[in-house]
Amino acid sequence: MFTNRIVAAATAITLCLPAPMALAGADDIAGGIIGGIIGGAIANHAQRPRTVYRSTTPRRLTPTMSSAQRQQNREVQTALNYFGFDAGGADGVLGARSRGAISAMQAFLTLPADGTLTDFERNVLTAAHTRAISGNPDTLRLISTSPLGARAALKAQYALMTGGPVEAEPRERMVGYPGLPLEVSRAVDEIAASSDPSPEQLLQRAGFVQLADLNGDGNNDFILDTSYSGSSFWCSAQQCKALVFVSTPSGYARNDLLAHSPTPASFECYGDGCRLADEATTILAAKPDAPAVQEPPETTLAAAPAPALPSFAAPVAAANSLASHCGKVNLLTAQRGGFVLASDGGDAPVARAEQFCLARNFAVDTGEQMVAAMPGTTMEMVQAQCGSFGPAMSSQIAALSSKPQANVMEAVDAFAATTGMTSDQLRTTATLCLSAGYASDNMGVALGSALLLVSMGSAPHAELLGHHLQDGFGTATRSDLARDWYGTAIDALTGGAEPVFAPNQPNRTELLVWAAGLAETDAAEAPAPIPATLPAFPAPVQE
Repeated sequence: MFTNRIVAAATAITLCLPAPMALAGADDIAGGIIGGIIGGAIANHAQRPRTVYRSTTPRRLTPTMSSAQRQQNREVQTALNYFGFDAGGADGVLGARSRGAISAMQAFLTLPADGTLTDFERNVLTAAHTRAISGNPDTLRLISTSPLGARAALKAQYALMTGGPVEAEPRERMVGYPGLPLEVSRAVDEIAASSDPSPEQLLQRAGFVQLADLNGDGNNDFILDTSYSGSSFWCSAQQCKALVFVSTPSGYARNDLLAHSPTPASFECYGDGCRLADEATTILAAKPDAPAVQEPPETTLAAAPAPALPSFAAPVAAANSLASHCGKVNLLTAQRGGFVLASDGGDAPVARAEQFCLARNFAVDTGEQMVAAMPGTTMEMVQAQCGSFGPAMSSQIAALSSKPQANVMEAVDAFAATTGMTSDQLRTTATLCLSAGYASDNMGVALGSALLLVSMGSAPHAELLGHHLQDGFGTATRSDLARDWYGTAIDALTGGAEPVFAPNQPNRTELLVWAAGLAETDAAEAPAPIPATLPAFPAPVQE
């Protein structure tokens, strides 16, 4: 009997140990991802042993939930998670976790926290969520300036629907407008404070904000043309003040210069200082024979080597940063006041870029919500653990731009089988690392995570791989291969798969088909119609 107990205990311990790695290449993941994330707060969080108590009381059967009710519940859960009230997965069942999230939301709005939504409360919640993800400039500004973050949109929606006062914004901006550094955003507020246009109206005026690499350090610099404010505070009869912000290791340095219709060519910038280009030319022309040692310090600085061609090459390198790219895209979207649509006669490549960045933002937000639900875990810890994803899957990532989709997925499936992780563990890890990869602008981590998610059955994530191949972020540009990945995602969505990006955006699948150019490609590849031919009969024989 004692021996049997020892055998049983040893068997139980063995079953608790992780499966051994089949290949040496998986050891890095075992030491990093599995040891740090899966072995810690993430995978085991979902797989803790639980004691099951069986009741002898017959269960009462509950009526089957309608598909419409389930979809409504999913929308509630998605909105709760977006505003930081942890409702768990959006499965359409409002269980104890969802009711706890509802109670937290009700307490935040100073409503009776009973965990049950009234129709009015549901409308407030879903309307606030739709408004928050729509790209509305006013809502973006509210979220970016309020210490409440996204929840400020929820509180504002409640105030709007009840007729109450909207909470005043903080005096000093703490977060920049989408696509703009904090220093530039504060300057936008400063210009608007002494002008009639609001900050949002200024940002919507093409030419008010100009982007260029002025000091040749490979980062975007910003020019604010105050003539668009229409204010005499910033302008004289001949010229207006231009606010030029150049990047430095410690942030953005501001230079105020008087100029007429300024463009990037109007300025010469070195380090954190800028001057008017024609000013430097005038100084040199006025003293053609002056010895170099007698030139003023400004002239000596202007005469320092500043080759023009490298300054043009710098933005090309910066364009490979998806974070920088999406910052520009989000800024332009905010200036337009919404996404580009086919019905508006918009530009399909612009719409594709917007949807790429929207999907990226959703991926980042999903991971952050998961981390928030794991006590003792931070996104920095996740990023450190996920760093091995890129090197571990370098061959599969390289195959993305050189091999057909079927061959790539065969290699990814084989890799997944060597990790010793269950499908749920891999799915959880890949979801977190996808968020970490995009948040840290690490394309290797993001691509490896997206490949694993597709391998684990989440076909809608294939959209990301189509975007990367189409635009060349982390891969070579291969529009022909991108089409297959787009097609995989779209086929899954049209077949009823649950969207993983912007689930409440209406007709997003049709928008993606148009933006990715799939409709045109399908039409071009359609076989030409066979021309109708008339039957031929022999001529009658004349007698």
